Amino acid sequence: MQELDINALGQQVLWAAFGLAFVFGALAQRTHFCTMGAVADIVNMGDWARMRMWVLAIAVAMLGFNTMVFLGWIDAGKTIYAAPRLLWLSNVVGGLMFGFGMVLASGCGSKTLVRIGAGNLKSLVVFVVMGVAAFATLKGITAVLRVATVDSVAITLAGGQDLPSLLAPSLGFAKQQLALMLGLVIGGGLLVWALMRAEGRTADVLLGGLGSGAVIVGIWWVSGVLGHVAEDPNTLEEVFVRSTSGARMEALSFVSPMAYTLDWLMFFSDTSKLLTIAIVSTVGVVAGSGVYALATRSFRWEAFRGVEDTSNHIVGALLMGVGGVVALGCTIGQGLSGVSTLSLGSFIALAAIIAGAVLALRYQMWRLG
Repeated sequence: MQELDINALGQQVLWAAFGLAFVFGALAQRTHFCTMGAVADIVNMGDWARMRMWVLAIAVAMLGFNTMVFLGWIDAGKTIYAAPRLLWLSNVVGGLMFGFGMVLASGCGSKTLVRIGAGNLKSLVVFVVMGVAAFATLKGITAVLRVATVDSVAITLAGGQDLPSLLAPSLGFAKQQLALMLGLVIGGGLLVWALMRAEGRTADVLLGGLGSGAVIVGIWWVSGVLGHVAEDPNTLEEVFVRSTSGARMEALSFVSPMAYTLDWLMFFSDTSKLLTIAIVSTVGVVAGSGVYALATRSFRWEAFRGVEDTSNHIVGALLMGVGGVVALGCTIGQGLSGVSTLSLGSFIALAAIIAGAVLALRYQMWRLG
């Protein structure tokens, strides 16, 4: 494959990722797809409709990802989520921080981008603060603290931390076969639960759940199949074109990508700063939400109500930026993309994120009471 072909493939990957993220942004704006909102609906009103939407998205992503594993198209071990080193303490601490922060900031990373597209200036501030905090936790002052504390506590596994890799030796199945079986059992179970009540079969729930899950599957295909080159002509090594690291395939996530987007904007003239799936996906969600909001005349400028509102959002953004990097992902990165790989760390992080959100909602109720 010639270098020109690699460049052309990179453009195809970027446009495909942007298009899928655009669809995700429009869907989220249309259906109010939001993890924080789903948890808040349960805690405050006992309404499980949006939770069923989110679980439906997880089920679709899980079924799609593991079907592709079975077909031999992709391998969970080539994602960040299934690495042999299980950073369980980072997953717990980072997840709790992110979950608490997303309540204070009125939504997670994806919801922040969706709200920016619809004219929310508060979310623009959250985006900037969250991106800076995330970058500091990737490479700056809080990165040093992260590596010296929570990241030093880990369990090193013989294979990957995805359930098929963990269970295949003892169950006697090939990893690809086990991925399909577990995907069908767990994903199918989640699908049945999401649809078993009428509130899980409304038009918005079906559109948001099925559509969002399909977008995650699509991004995995774009990164892991379309963008996969077995032997880069320049390095003679396997590469995933336009992924963040080049060495791993990736799907949607919205913490580190915010940091990379700010970095690309600030160093735009530096030719070494290339557009990646993470960056164009971040922009795509904003664009998709914005186009839908303008088309339906739901675009509205919104600003902070006062000092307390401002401080809550800034603190929440800091917690999400730091916590999301520590946990290796957010409600989308770990809660959809990561969980779809059947990664043990992703399940731990997701549970911690939900727990953190519940704690924050209880805290807000205590403050009001």
